[in-house]
Amino acid sequence: MKNYILPANFLWLFLFLFFASNSGAQEKQISITVYQNNLALVRDIRNMDLKSGNQEVRFTDVASLIDPTSVYFKSLTAPDQVVVLEQNYEYDLVNAEKILQKYIDQSILLFTKEGKVFEGKLLSIDGNVVLEKKDGEIQSIAVASIQNTEFPKLPEGLITRPTLVWHLSNEKAGIHTTETSYLTEGVSWHTEYVALISKEETGLDLSAWVSIQNQSGTDYKNARIKLVAGDVHRVVQTPPYHIPYEERVTAKAAPAPQFEEKAFFEYHLYILQRVTTIKNNQTKQISLFPTATTPVKKIYEYDGSRSGKKVNVELEFINSEKNGLGLPIPAGKVRVYKTDEDQTQIFLGEDRIDHTPKDEKIRLYVGDAFDIIGERKQTHYKQLSDRVRLETWEINLRNHKNEDIEILVREHLHGDFEIREPSHAYHKKDANTIEFLTPVKKDEEVLLKYTVVYHW
Repeated sequence: MKNYILPANFLWLFLFLFFASNSGAQEKQISITVYQNNLALVRDIRNMDLKSGNQEVRFTDVASLIDPTSVYFKSLTAPDQVVVLEQNYEYDLVNAEKILQKYIDQSILLFTKEGKVFEGKLLSIDGNVVLEKKDGEIQSIAVASIQNTEFPKLPEGLITRPTLVWHLSNEKAGIHTTETSYLTEGVSWHTEYVALISKEETGLDLSAWVSIQNQSGTDYKNARIKLVAGDVHRVVQTPPYHIPYEERVTAKAAPAPQFEEKAFFEYHLYILQRVTTIKNNQTKQISLFPTATTPVKKIYEYDGSRSGKKVNVELEFINSEKNGLGLPIPAGKVRVYKTDEDQTQIFLGEDRIDHTPKDEKIRLYVGDAFDIIGERKQTHYKQLSDRVRLETWEINLRNHKNEDIEILVREHLHGDFEIREPSHAYHKKDANTIEFLTPVKKDEEVLLKYTVVYHW
């Protein structure tokens, strides 16, 4: 009887690949729709040679994180003549330990790295490999020292890749074009934006990169890619995988759009206009749209009840066609840079934006001003009655910059209130917020005061 050798370095796995493949599978077309919550929909169209009658078909190259309950199979050639009677998802992949487990109580040969040969009945593989020789002697061999294993025949039921096994009933023999689709976890995408602010700080060059992350357990070769932007509800959801993003500060977006954008249901689709391959355990980055130039406004904001003495620096622009954009902007992280006099780019800060429709405002918080200080304190408090209270507040704003500025002072109030004796004009942003847009000249300070009366 012919013996088979199991090398310890696992190169033997390639000898078994054809057992897990469907011999009738031929050319195929892959498309994958990727969501932002660790989910993808895979659509696989391929040719299969199906016999007439009941048969077993093995479908490989599926994701190891597939949701087996989501699988859909159909013959496009004869949809009414091919029926799936039963489906199994086999994912107990073979390894050296499982091979040896199949030969417990059988005779095998072991070859060590030192050139020694051991033969006997396999008793155990727990820790060391334990053999019983023909004379009854027990031998224990360290697993690390084993070079090869020789066994009498190929074990049955080897699975080298996750495999869908269908039991089909077919009334039309021959080549069928089939469609298979399924949901899998382990695939996600996000957007990374690079914003380069102009020297005068009045304009912004915005470019976007799509990062597609694949940890689903399989490659998607020459695949059509669709990205879904929007909040898709799922009954059960696991945290997305985190893969560090490699910054591309100096990267330039493609001169022409690579994605076609369109509305779909209550979401937005971004369709890549070419095929690409996404390998397993790979992060692929593709430019989302050509660099867009838009006007931008720098805002100094002081929210003393939340930020202490810090004055926040924000950049604001409108996502409109008039301003050079006007696209549905997917949620993502925006990194802001500015070019120094020697043409090097300096990182200014970053912020995360939500999904933003066209013609909506985008505001980025990039950091805190070094040369601007705010101080907030309560100078008066009086309980006028059981249901009336009076408070007086002072906000001191100091500008150490060499230019005049405006600071947006934000105050948070509550309940039914009345503002009295404000030192500066204000507007009511919402039911619980008032804002003062306060000019402060260079190297000067401004004292803002107001009294609020609460009723309840």
